[in-house]
Amino acid sequence: MRYVFDSYVLDLDRRELRRGTNLIAVEPQVFDLLQYLILNREHVVTRDDLIKSIWSGRIVSESTLSTRINAARSAIGDSGAEQRLIKTLPRKGVRFVGSVREEQPSATPETVVGPAKPSLVFANRPSIAVLPFDNLSGDPEQAYFADGMVEEIITGLAKTSWLFVVARNSSFFYKGKAVDVKQVGRDLGVRYVLEGSVRKSGGRLRITGQLVDATTGAHLWADRFDGSEEDVFDLQDKVTATVVGAIEPAMRSAEIQQARRKPTSSLDAYDWFLRALSRFNLPYASRYREALELCRKAMASDPDYAAACALAGWACAGIYFTAPLSEEQTLREEGIALARKALDFAGDEPIAIAMGAQALSFLSARDRDRALQAAERALSLAPNSAQTWLACGHVHQTRSEGDAAIKHFEQALRLSPRDPFAWSIKTGMAIGYFVDGRWVEALDWAEKALHDNPNFYLPLRIKIAACGHLGRIAEAQEALRAGMELDPDTSISKWERLLRAVQASGTESYLAGFRKAGMRE
Repeated sequence: MRYVFDSYVLDLDRRELRRGTNLIAVEPQVFDLLQYLILNREHVVTRDDLIKSIWSGRIVSESTLSTRINAARSAIGDSGAEQRLIKTLPRKGVRFVGSVREEQPSATPETVVGPAKPSLVFANRPSIAVLPFDNLSGDPEQAYFADGMVEEIITGLAKTSWLFVVARNSSFFYKGKAVDVKQVGRDLGVRYVLEGSVRKSGGRLRITGQLVDATTGAHLWADRFDGSEEDVFDLQDKVTATVVGAIEPAMRSAEIQQARRKPTSSLDAYDWFLRALSRFNLPYASRYREALELCRKAMASDPDYAAACALAGWACAGIYFTAPLSEEQTLREEGIALARKALDFAGDEPIAIAMGAQALSFLSARDRDRALQAAERALSLAPNSAQTWLACGHVHQTRSEGDAAIKHFEQALRLSPRDPFAWSIKTGMAIGYFVDGRWVEALDWAEKALHDNPNFYLPLRIKIAACGHLGRIAEAQEALRAGMELDPDTSISKWERLLRAVQASGTESYLAGFRKAGMRE
């Protein structure tokens, strides 16, 4: 149904407000408010009516209500002074007083056949459009829910500053239309498209989402979410958080693969950074050194590239654990300087802040307060990013705050259970439990991390010590032999030096477990 008034058209099926051929940007709640006022234009709408309809009875302040009414007026060219369309009646409520004509839309959905203008050029960073989710329920109310969820997903993605996110007004042009994802990518100049649907059945809701590479049509990620119709707002929050958290690593992986396909001569700072990032998930011990060299190339191209500085600092921390004694001090100093620089130049880039914070917390005991403040800031900037939760967990880990670390790692896994860096999260869980003296849980998580990445020495260290404490000496010695292959210099004295440098307390628990396992002094 369309409602025509003044020079405006409110299209309920497409959730669009237009003036002539121009699409007017309105927030979902403002659209709902306009719709409610127009549908109830024959009588005065009270404050309680609005709260019950628009906010589902939740507590709303007078200022919030006034802000939404003013936004609705502004969207249709009205004002509090004129009140020619939306009139306030003191101590009674508001009423839509404009003349309205109802129109039925065409029964056949439009099909997008292609733009008359040339295709847009891709942004110089990863780019995504979130299309309106299909309502498969036959219930118009679920369309409003789906549109609100898409709005929240767009807002959540927009907080990721390395990502170019197409605005809602552009992506909602395709609402109710049959689309070709590749054509959408060309129309909007984006590399990725997120599609989805909502289905209601028997009081239950099912929401699906899928991330598509618009250049190839390949599906990169898909998931579904089930919940009760009564819990629609909680379900919307869950879907939003999970989608934003999950597609970030999916896009990172796709971007890494694309960078690998580029000829070396054409690479710029960002592509060097992506190549460095790809090294972190490789199974061999030299990956950190390779990542550091690639980060140095990125920094040579852009000396103030905060993300590259942060990743280089984290690579220094990774090398530090298996480096010869002659290199340890140099690596610590370089890593600390890079991490500090990353935090100085990161601005509001949460991933750069997060990586810089975790590198600094591992390498500099006196900077752990700054690292915690930075990690918490990254988390506030990107609360749906598994990487920011992971970094904050690592910082708590270095402060020997096991319970806090575990809670952060658990949330990271919930947000991104199939993250290519999940082994790092699982290692953090193992360390958190070990710090709390829970050897069985620590061993369980260490083995999960080793299943994902068999050649990562940190979970091996946890396994050696935990098996030692549990009296499982044969397993401990097997893990010790694997650890010696990765780092022939492994010894009690080396690990005591490293552990005292990278964590606030608990070193004695590790050393006791190592000795029971038979590690050399």
